[in-house]
Amino acid sequence: MSVLVGKRAPLFEADAVINGGEFVEKFSLAQFIGKKYVVFFFYPLDFTFVCPTEILAFQKKLSEFEKRNTVVVGCSVDSKFSHYAWLNTQKNYGGIKGVTFPLVSDLSKTISENFEVLAGEYDYDEDDHEIVFNGEPVAYRGLFIIDKQGIIRHQLINDLPLGRNVDEVLRLIDAWQFYEEFDESCPANWKKGENGIKETHQGISEYLSGKK
Repeated sequence: MSVLVGKRAPLFEADAVINGGEFVEKFSLAQFIGKKYVVFFFYPLDFTFVCPTEILAFQKKLSEFEKRNTVVVGCSVDSKFSHYAWLNTQKNYGGIKGVTFPLVSDLSKTISENFEVLAGEYDYDEDDHEIVFNGEPVAYRGLFIIDKQGIIRHQLINDLPLGRNVDEVLRLIDAWQFYEEFDESCPANWKKGENGIKETHQGISEYLSGKK
C-alpha cells in the first residue's frame, strides 16, 4: 500500500446508484474535475454493521459538504443491485434508505486495487495450479479527499473494524480550502475561523507567541 497524496486520483468508469435508486453506467470522478472537491471513500460491504453507521453519518452531514463545494461518493465491491437493495431497505431493518449520494460498484475490485485499499491480493497456487485470493476480498475503509484538479490531498486507511469520523473529514476540507485561499498552513487541531501559519520564521514566531 503506497501513499497517493499529491498524485492524481485514479480514474475509472463503473456502475453506480445515485439519488437513492437511479442506476448510472460509466460513473466517473472525472465529471467533477475543475468543478468540485470530492470525498471518495471505500467501505467493505453492503448489509453489514459498521458500514451503515458511516454512510448514514455522511448523509446526515451532506449539506455541510455541499456548503464546501464538495461531493461525497462511496464505493464497495458489491454489485449495483446490492447497492440498490440496501438503499431501499429501511434503517430499522439494517438498510440505508434516505441516502442520496452515489454508491459505486467495484464488482471487479479494480477500483480498490488502483486506490490500493484492497484487503488482500490475488496469487497463483503452484501446487493446485489455480488462482487464489490471500486476505479479505473487500476494501479497507479508505478515504481520499480530492481537490478540484483531481489531486489527492488527504488519504486515510482504516482496518475493517474501525469506523471513521465525519467531522474530521469536514475539518480537513476546511483546512485545505483555507490553505488554497490564504496560502497559510494549518497547525495542530486547527479549526475553521482560527489563524494559520505563514511558512516563514516570522510567521511561525508570531503564531507561537500568540501575536497572530
